[in-house]
Amino acid sequence: MKDMDWDIYRCFMSVARTGGLTGAAQALGSSPATVGRRMLELEERTGRVLFLRSQTGYQLTGDGELLFEQLQEMEAAARRVESWRREGEGATVRITVGTWIAWLLAENFPALCTERDGFSLAITIGETRASLAYRETDIGIRAFEPEESYLAASPVGDVAYAAYRQKNAPPAANGRWVAVGEEEAISAYLRWPHEQVEGRIVATVTRPRSLLDLARAGAGCAVLPCFVGDLDPMLERAGDELPALRHRQWIVMNNEDRHRREIRSVVDRMTKLLRSHADIFAGKRPRRG
Repeated sequence: MKDMDWDIYRCFMSVARTGGLTGAAQALGSSPATVGRRMLELEERTGRVLFLRSQTGYQLTGDGELLFEQLQEMEAAARRVESWRREGEGATVRITVGTWIAWLLAENFPALCTERDGFSLAITIGETRASLAYRETDIGIRAFEPEESYLAASPVGDVAYAAYRQKNAPPAANGRWVAVGEEEAISAYLRWPHEQVEGRIVATVTRPRSLLDLARAGAGCAVLPCFVGDLDPMLERAGDELPALRHRQWIVMNNEDRHRREIRSVVDRMTKLLRSHADIFAGKRPRRG
C-alpha cells in the first residue's frame, strides 16, 4: 500500500462518525455511491475489513476501530500544524449549519462579519448533526439541546414547518409534491413527503435548496421551514403548520473555545440574528405591506 492520500482517510473518518454513507456524503459534499466506492477502495488497499455493513448502517470492525484511533491522532497533529500556520494571519471561524440557516446567514451576512473584523467565516452546509468533538467546526446549530459535557449551548427558539405552493396556484396543485430523494432525506421535514404523501411526488432533488425553486415554479408543494416559506412573496401555505415537525434549535460551541474573541463575537451576532426572527421561525406569519 502506497500513495494513500489523506482525502480517503477523511472519508473513512466521516463514515465512522456518522455511521453510514448518507451522513458522510452530506458532510463531505459528495454522494453516497462515491463514498461507498472509496470505502471499498480503502479496504482493498489496506487488505482489512474495516466495516460491518447492514441495512442500519456501517459499524467499525476491530481493524476499523484501530485505524480510527490512529487517524484521530493524525487529525489532532494536523490541527496543531494548521494553527501554527495561521499564526499571525486573520482567524477563520468555522460554522456548520443546515441549508436554510445557511440561507438566512447569507441573506444577513453583514450582521455577522464586517470589513472591520479581523476574522473571516467558513460556512459548511449540510443536513447532518454538527459535530464539534474533534474541532471539525467552531459553531453549529442543533435541533435539540446537546448532552455532551464538552459543549456549551444557547437556545434560539422554535422552528415551525408547513407545506408551501406557488402563490395563487389552483387547488389541484395540492395533489402534487416535490421532495428530496429518500436516500438524502435525513431530516424529519425531508422525510415527511415520503411518509405522508406516497405516490404523489412528481419530482425529487438531491439538495433541499432546490425545493424552494420548484415550489416557486409551480412544480408542486414543498415542505419548508416557515421562516423560509412565509418570507417568500411567491409562495403561500398549502395548509396549516405541520406540528409534528416543530422543534427547538440551539447554537452550540466547544466549551474550551467559546471564550475566543472571534468565536464569541460570531455566536453573539448569530444569537441576536436568530432571536430577532423568533416569531417567523415559530410560524407567526409576517404582515404584508
